[in-house]
Amino acid sequence: MSGHSKWATTKHKKAAVDAKRGKIFTKIIREITIAARSGGGDPDGNPRLRTAMLKAKESNMPADNIKKAIQKGTGELPGTIYEEATYEGYGPGGVALLILITTDNKNRTVSEIRHLLGKHGGNMAEAGSVAWMFERKGMLVIDKTGIKEEDLMTLVLEAGAEDLRSDDPSNFEVLCDAADFEEIKKAVLDAGITPTYSEVTFLPQSTIPLDGKTATQMLGLMEILEDHDDVQEVYANFDIPDEVMAKVAPSLEAQSQ
Repeated sequence: MSGHSKWATTKHKKAAVDAKRGKIFTKIIREITIAARSGGGDPDGNPRLRTAMLKAKESNMPADNIKKAIQKGTGELPGTIYEEATYEGYGPGGVALLILITTDNKNRTVSEIRHLLGKHGGNMAEAGSVAWMFERKGMLVIDKTGIKEEDLMTLVLEAGAEDLRSDDPSNFEVLCDAADFEEIKKAVLDAGITPTYSEVTFLPQSTIPLDGKTATQMLGLMEILEDHDDVQEVYANFDIPDEVMAKVAPSLEAQSQ
C-alpha cells in the first residue's frame, strides 16, 4: 500500500504540471466521451461521467471542451470511437502491472505497449495473470499536518469508509468501497480537508519491495507508460523506500516541465 500511495502522490504533483501544459486533457476527454457513451450525458445519473468531469475541472479544462466531449460520447457531435481494454504485464523485479487503455486501434496499442515493456525490463502477461492481485477501491491520501487521527477516523468511518491507515509518517490513507468514494470525499471536503490524492483506483493485495537500480527502473517504466497517449492508468504492486522515492520523484517532475 505504501508504495502505491507514494507513487500516487508523486503522480498527483506531476499531473499539476501536466495540467498547465494541457498534456492530460486528451486522456480526460477520452474518459468523458466513453463515460457519456456508456451511461448517457447527464452527470447526475452517470457517476463515471460525474467523476471524469470533476477531474476535468480540477485540471482547469475549459467548460467548452467538456461539453464537446460529452456530445461526442452521446452522438450529438461526430467523433472518434474509442475502445477500452486492460493489459496485464510484469515490470522490473517481477512487479505486477495492470494497464488500462483507451484506443481507436487495439492492434497498434498492444504492439506499442509490448515494445515499451520489453525495452524497459518488463513483459506482457496473459489475461488474468495479475488482475487477481488488485482490488478496486476508493482511496484518499491526507496530509497529517494539523489533523488528529481520531477526529479523521470518526469523520470517515461515519461517512462509510472501510479503514484509515496511518503507517506512513506524512499521510493518512483512507480506504473505501468504490461505490462510497464520492460520499466520503464530499464529507472530507465539507470538513475543510483537502486530500493530496483522491481516486477510485486498483490497490494491490500484496507488494514487492524494490530498491536501488530496480526501483529507479520501475519508476521510469511507470512514467513512460503513463505518458503514452492511449494509457489512462497504470497500477503496480511495488513498494519503494521513502529515500529512493524522494531521489527519483524530483527527476520525474523535472522531465514533465
